[in-house]
Amino acid sequence: MAFQNQTLGEFIIENQSAFSFSTGELSRLINSIRLAAKVVNHEVNKAGLVDIIGSSGNINVQGESQQKLDVFANEIFIKTLTHREIVCGIASEECDDFLRVEGNTESSNNHYVVLMDPLDGSSNIDVNVSVGTIFSIYRRVSSAGTPVVLEDFLQPGNRQVAAGYVIYGTSTMLVYTTGHGVNGFTLNPAIGTFYLSHPNIRIPENGQIYSVNEGNYIHFPQGVKNYIKYCQEEKENRPYTSRYIGSLVSDIHRNMIKGGIYLYPQTSASPNGKLRLLYECNPMAFVVEQAGGEASDGGQRILDIIPGELHQRTPFYCGSKNMVAKLLEYVA
Repeated sequence: MAFQNQTLGEFIIENQSAFSFSTGELSRLINSIRLAAKVVNHEVNKAGLVDIIGSSGNINVQGESQQKLDVFANEIFIKTLTHREIVCGIASEECDDFLRVEGNTESSNNHYVVLMDPLDGSSNIDVNVSVGTIFSIYRRVSSAGTPVVLEDFLQPGNRQVAAGYVIYGTSTMLVYTTGHGVNGFTLNPAIGTFYLSHPNIRIPENGQIYSVNEGNYIHFPQGVKNYIKYCQEEKENRPYTSRYIGSLVSDIHRNMIKGGIYLYPQTSASPNGKLRLLYECNPMAFVVEQAGGEASDGGQRILDIIPGELHQRTPFYCGSKNMVAKLLEYVA
């Protein structure tokens, strides 16, 4: 794809009028995410040279071992967003509860809350595999000038005003949407600037890739097992190619570019699914839908699910429109 000369900062300014509430607040918020991503990218690229890989020795609210980079990325994003005092609340996959930003009286007058997975796939750092950051932005529902409440975060995904991800790989890319299509920006490490490299990303309606952890096959619902067998049949344009990285950002990004479907079904061990609705599935579903794809929990559209708790989990099927439709025929 042809490289563009427009920077992320220029793009944000140029498209600011397309936001529902054009006050500049959302633009500053996205710029802050850009800054935090650059700091995390710098640290990720030093993995192996400094003591930043491996477990931190802590267990997060999900019951998972926190990696050192999980902790670092979480701190960087929270510090960047709070010190600039442009959000009124933050919820992170790494934190038990949401955070109220109360730096000064102006903070509670801000209109946006951010939910994030600071470093998705961090266990892959030790083996030099791509990882990422996922973020989701909502406009608060509580009154401005008051501290944020739980209801500000427990909004269905169809109320997101912006969402995206950063992938730290062979190149570092920031991909996001504000509900007007999806655009990708690649970091030029020589000067520390993101440039528009993938304008108006559109996910192909059909693909040749399915992404699922087939090691859990025996525990999948029968409908999902049947769909996987469909993917493996030698008929028409099949069998499909199986590609699974184990980093949600990496798997979704590949399918966004090449076409494909990502599957993370419920299992007998995780009957409600394993991926987090608010930190992973909603933002990814928003991005994929804005690129022309679909996302479902197997029974309903991901973005229509009304969350009941911060760390709610869900099955997740996401990708090329026709591939998701075929999957739903099998799991219906």
